[in-house]
Amino acid sequence: MPGLLVIGFVAGLIAGISPCILPVLPVVLFAGATSPEAATGRFTKRSLRPYAVIVGLIVSFSVFTLVGSELLSALGLPQDFLRDAGLVVIGVLGASLIIPSLGHLLERPFSRLQVRHFNGSGNGFLLGLGLGVVFVPCAGPVLAAITVIGATHRIGFSGVLLTFAFAIGAAVPLLIVVFAGGELVERVKALRNRAATVRVVGGVVLIGMVFAIAFNATDGLQRFIPGYTNTLQNSVENTAFAKNQLNAIKHTATTAALSTCKPSDPILQSCGRAPNFEGIVAWLNTKHDKPISLSSLRGHVVLVDFWTYSCINCQRSLPHVEAWYARYHKVGLDVVGVSTPEFAFEHVVSNVLAASRQLGVKYPIAIDNNYATWDAYDNEYWPAEYLIDAQGDIRHVEFGEGDYSLTETLIRQLLISADPSVQLPPATNVPDRTPAVPLTPESYLGYERINNIYGLSVAPAINVAQHFSFSSPLPLNFFELSGTWTIENQEITAGPDAALELHFEAQDVYLVLSGQGTLTVSNGGARTRPIAVSGVPRLYTLVSGTTEQESILKITATPGVEAYDFTFG
Repeated sequence: MPGLLVIGFVAGLIAGISPCILPVLPVVLFAGATSPEAATGRFTKRSLRPYAVIVGLIVSFSVFTLVGSELLSALGLPQDFLRDAGLVVIGVLGASLIIPSLGHLLERPFSRLQVRHFNGSGNGFLLGLGLGVVFVPCAGPVLAAITVIGATHRIGFSGVLLTFAFAIGAAVPLLIVVFAGGELVERVKALRNRAATVRVVGGVVLIGMVFAIAFNATDGLQRFIPGYTNTLQNSVENTAFAKNQLNAIKHTATTAALSTCKPSDPILQSCGRAPNFEGIVAWLNTKHDKPISLSSLRGHVVLVDFWTYSCINCQRSLPHVEAWYARYHKVGLDVVGVSTPEFAFEHVVSNVLAASRQLGVKYPIAIDNNYATWDAYDNEYWPAEYLIDAQGDIRHVEFGEGDYSLTETLIRQLLISADPSVQLPPATNVPDRTPAVPLTPESYLGYERINNIYGLSVAPAINVAQHFSFSSPLPLNFFELSGTWTIENQEITAGPDAALELHFEAQDVYLVLSGQGTLTVSNGGARTRPIAVSGVPRLYTLVSGTTEQESILKITATPGVEAYDFTFG
């Protein structure tokens, strides 16, 4: 537990000096500069206003992060309500600096507390409350873990402590900035003599920042500032100890929520609150490619589809997901495709964009390169479907291909439940191409997961060009190499005279390829047309049959062609 608190505090401390804090720094600075104590030259470390600001920030940030989203949903309020309310509070406090009578009115409830030294600090506490819901520190593993705890209603003692540790760490740099504002006015006599003017300027700055934040005028600020804390933050949050501790918290919260959910169950279930989209590095197919949150979709039925574009299982399921989105989106269904990569080239956003366009994906895509959302759902499969009702609860899960008519039936039930007056269109009629017979298993070619390779008694050397030779006979479900190949972490790269044989049982054979060159394929001795390999790494069809067959596939590749993974259909 002490180690976890240290992680939370240090991660918050780093977040408090990162670029994401810059938009609210003027607000915090003027919180100290406009203090009554500073104006009279009595601003000391015993002044309570700075601490009141920070206490307000810690309280509001912690409560909002853990339970704010669910509280708003229960009250039927929009998810931006707390942020907007925080901006209103800051704006009113800015106005109170310009209009003294308004400031006295705001202080009146706190003066009744009759706490020594607290007079003049009540509006500081209110300012902290406003900042806490406006300022959300840069997302990282700590904040992701906290969010999962809140989303799944599994708020344990360790989760609360972690949240407060993170909030306190983020607040420490802000406390220094508050004191800096006060010290500046105290030490600069000209400012102290113009205290009334300083307060008016401070009020104008606060109101100006409210409008800047409200209209997203500060969104581009971080893009122009180097991520000077990235390395430091990663060194704290990505250590083995930190990852284990944070993943344990997320895993406990998520698996507890999903433990009662049986995949492919024919009836709607209650599987707990759906985690939000965490750690997403980019969004596609949204308005201006802006992020969306699960809470912003409240009131709609949501299908979260985990996929990756080079996966044949995902490609066979995509027509069904695309058809559901096209058929039911106008009556309340939202689909979010979470692209969680299997291979390195699937981390490249432009590759995902090109592939999604080629595959006809129109719904929003979240690029989950760091597996944060994958981990938040405790997912293990491509594809995987999580069906979420209008209240934000997971009601059905489906792993792998198939059962499409069941999923569509449950989608229709949830749409009617969300809006009993809805007029549903007819059901879709997309053919189910899930293989119904045993096939040759998926075969990885790279060193990381190489399997089903024949004729090697020891593990092959990695990243070194080697010469291989065919042996015979080749057993069913195995492949072997000939000529020069370099076996790398995820792929094999063809050199001179590179060839490969595969003994398979399937109707269709697919191979993930990249690089540039030509593949020549013969199936059972019958040569097919050459396959040109170029452009975005993707899945290529080598054999497309009408019935299942057992055959020997022989491939020759020109130097530079890279092969990753055989799959079958």
